[in-house]
Amino acid sequence: MTLAASANGTAERSGAWNRLSIGQKRLIWVWTFLALPVVFYVVIRFYPTVQAFWLSFTNWDLLRPAQFIGVENYVKLYNDPLFWQVFRNTFAYLIIGTPISLVVSFAVAYYLDRVRFMHSFMRALYFLPFLTTAAAMAWVWRWFYQPPPIGIINGFLGTAGLPAQPFLRSTEQALPAIMVTAIWAGLGFQIIIFMAGLRAIPQTYYEAARIDGLGEWAILRKITLPLLKPTTVFLVVFSSIGFLRIFDQVYNMTSNDPGGPLNTTKPLVLMIYQTAFSSFNMGYAAAQTVVLFTILLIVSLIQLWVLRTR
Repeated sequence: MTLAASANGTAERSGAWNRLSIGQKRLIWVWTFLALPVVFYVVIRFYPTVQAFWLSFTNWDLLRPAQFIGVENYVKLYNDPLFWQVFRNTFAYLIIGTPISLVVSFAVAYYLDRVRFMHSFMRALYFLPFLTTAAAMAWVWRWFYQPPPIGIINGFLGTAGLPAQPFLRSTEQALPAIMVTAIWAGLGFQIIIFMAGLRAIPQTYYEAARIDGLGEWAILRKITLPLLKPTTVFLVVFSSIGFLRIFDQVYNMTSNDPGGPLNTTKPLVLMIYQTAFSSFNMGYAAAQTVVLFTILLIVSLIQLWVLRTR
């Protein structure tokens, strides 16, 4: 009886599967293969995000249980002058760094796409900085910015008869100096993506435009840039998130005074790190994390809306 019941159950399941349409079977297989990544993403991403929102309403120093204090962390954040200085620094990285990096990377990709001699080598050469670890790259650039006779940049300035510059020791020059490093670090990735977008544009459009008598500038403005819109949207969002989350360059290039001098280069991510792991004020750090998450979400949604509606 047991074997017969087992055989009947197997037959019923087989019959139920055979009664499904091809589309339903395909949907079941798709969700079967996606189940593990979805569960992993929910556990790794969603749960910590929800936990961070909860911790932002508590007072927790890792030694005692978290104590619910309501919105006190957000009130403290609003009244903290250091937060507003860091907020301005973070948006300076975003507003200045993103357009400069995109314009430079597009210009390099546009002309590099026309190079035929040693094209693969040149492309790999531009992509190499993106593969370099951020810490090593930051320390090399820190060496470049050192005062004479150590710093290479000041050495070139001295050779040209120009005065040495303080760079990372200046409250006015430190942030642009770090921004140059961050732009250079991400340039290779953006160049490769722009080149892929340029290669995806059918050559028939360019041939038809040249037959109609359009010049190179008109072709760039009326054909290349409009057809590169999906690529540009991706890189704008990707680059903006990168500059809003900048940390490695700042932390390693100003390791004697992280975020200095006088907090003029400190981004929000570095402030979160110091609040959590130097002051051990996890609730306050969680509130800062929620603010950063909200900024990232709003900026990304605005950019997607603007770039897709124009």
